[in-house]
Amino acid sequence: MFKNTKSDYLSWLVIIGIVILLLEILFFNRGLIFSLFIAGGMIYLGRKKAGKRLGKVLFIVGIIFFVLSIVNMMTFKFLLLAILLHFFIQYFQTKRQPKKIVPDIVSSEPAQLEETLISSEPLFSNILVGQQKTPLGVYEWDDVNIQTGIGDTVIDLSYTMLPKGEAVIFIRNIIGNIHILVPYETDVSIHHSGVVGSAKVFGNDRDKIFNQVFHLKTSGYETSETKVKIVTSLVVGNLEVSRI
Repeated sequence: MFKNTKSDYLSWLVIIGIVILLLEILFFNRGLIFSLFIAGGMIYLGRKKAGKRLGKVLFIVGIIFFVLSIVNMMTFKFLLLAILLHFFIQYFQTKRQPKKIVPDIVSSEPAQLEETLISSEPLFSNILVGQQKTPLGVYEWDDVNIQTGIGDTVIDLSYTMLPKGEAVIFIRNIIGNIHILVPYETDVSIHHSGVVGSAKVFGNDRDKIFNQVFHLKTSGYETSETKVKIVTSLVVGNLEVSRI
């Protein structure tokens, strides 16, 4: 409350001071601009000829003339009055509302331990052009999340041990084919988005895809302990998911 009142009266003092300055220049003291201009000119010439005696005299006289012009301004007198009024209000408010000193108790927070992160080498990487496939021998599984430009991607899940829970394969491709081979005992969910191409999922053929999205999953997917979620996106190309 007090802070808002203080801010309001300071704003009003500034506004009133500007109004008084404009009234003084326009009506009551039209020679003020001329006086300040002359004083400024003398100060400028005095600094320019600082090494000479005349320059020092001009500089000192210009400063005196400038100070006298400011002191004789009605706005300057109002400014002094405003400063006195400000200190008086501050003193009055302090007496009415004594300043309370409240100790600032800082509670020590327990130091946050740095997280331990484990880095692993991904099976695939983002490529612009080229073909990618899983190793021909046994390999350790890691979820797939890649974006490719032009090329084919082949993932054979028969050479790896899938973890308990849901494994994820996420592939976004512009032009190319995606072929995923899944063991018979593994349940699968397929989300596919294609602009132009075809899809073949366990014998379920969709020869002509034009700007379509579909979702298929095996009957035991929700209750299966080991399952694979496949999310693919193709602008131009074919998707094939088959058993091995």
